[in-house]
Amino acid sequence: MLSESFMDNLPVEVVGNILSHLGSARKVVVASSTCRKWRESFRKHLHTLCFSSDDFPAYRDLTTRRLEIIITQTIFQTIGLQCLSIRMDHVQEFSAAPVIAWLMYTRETLRSLSFNVCTVPTVNILEKCGRQKLEVLDLDHNSVFGVEPSYQRFNSLRSFSLRHASVSALDLSLLLAACPKIETLTLVSLEIVTSDSLSSMELSSLTLRSLYAKALAVDKIILEADNLENLQLDTLNLDLFELIGKGALKIFKLDDVSITHLDIGESMDHLEVIDVSTFTITWSKFYQMLSRSSKLRKLRLWGVVFDDEDEMMDSETVAICFPHLKHLCLSYDTRDSLFNNGLHGSLSLKNVTTLELGWSVIGEHFGQWVFGMVDRCPNLNKLVIHGVLSEAKTREECQMLANFTSSVFSVMRKYVHVDVLFEYE
Repeated sequence: MLSESFMDNLPVEVVGNILSHLGSARKVVVASSTCRKWRESFRKHLHTLCFSSDDFPAYRDLTTRRLEIIITQTIFQTIGLQCLSIRMDHVQEFSAAPVIAWLMYTRETLRSLSFNVCTVPTVNILEKCGRQKLEVLDLDHNSVFGVEPSYQRFNSLRSFSLRHASVSALDLSLLLAACPKIETLTLVSLEIVTSDSLSSMELSSLTLRSLYAKALAVDKIILEADNLENLQLDTLNLDLFELIGKGALKIFKLDDVSITHLDIGESMDHLEVIDVSTFTITWSKFYQMLSRSSKLRKLRLWGVVFDDEDEMMDSETVAICFPHLKHLCLSYDTRDSLFNNGLHGSLSLKNVTTLELGWSVIGEHFGQWVFGMVDRCPNLNKLVIHGVLSEAKTREECQMLANFTSSVFSVMRKYVHVDVLFEYE
């Protein structure tokens, strides 16, 4: 009975906050129907509403028209929504009229909008949300077009994400110019429409701190961002990527990227994290990039191939260039009997406390390589072994795995203070 009394005495503002954290619009509606007080909290104090086909699979059985009615009725019962998310992966298309009604009804209070449904005819969501208090905008399968910076100002927008859509390089550039406070930009699987044969995209922002770009149909990217701290490029094939900044970059990640000319200027001096996967580069260029990163704390090289096979990364280079390095991740591959991404030399890595080592195809010398790497890190606390195990193994593979297991036991017996973990695919 004490719990009932406690619930009865909760202020309606607190109840509204509880409802807002339920996550699913269906759960919110069901919970708010328990009593008059909770219905009042839903109407006056609910600040977050999420419609997702993943949360409630029964949405998939409804007609599009019926779903539009349910969303409309639910939204129109509230008076102060700040966060609205509508993500219906199964819906082919929403009619434009109800979508416009949702946006116009919530535009005065909305702070965050996540929208993943196509509309017919196409709705210019930027036009409906411009000059409002929106801080986060996440669009999926909704193209951006006709950007007018003089009219569509997003004075409060701090985060913008655009996925699976078409946008011109000019509109994207104008949109950034219309967001004087933007800090985070996410661009995924976009068809970039350019006006030149070089298929180039130029972006500029004084406030941008983080950029994640994946699978963009463009050949050339020039980014001017003085305060950029986090740069992540994924699944890109570029002739040129150029970063013009003032050296604020702290996190730099490349994953499955091909770049003919990579120029990040003076932005390496303050790097704390370098994470490079599935990447081919000449050692001279790679060394030139890394040698200035004296503040580096984490280095991950996974599937990195150096064009000049005679040049290999050694422990002396790592120890001298990265005196503050604490977290080191390296992959092992076999190619012409050489260790790719293995460290040569004998200098100790005294500051490394976490070591991650792995293979995509296990080789007979992997265990020996692991032992040698651990031996180079006298202050190691944690060792993580990553591996790929095929379902059908040859007798030779089984023997190599057995030999590796024996090597790991030897490591654990010798370095009893090291916590050893295994992560296999």
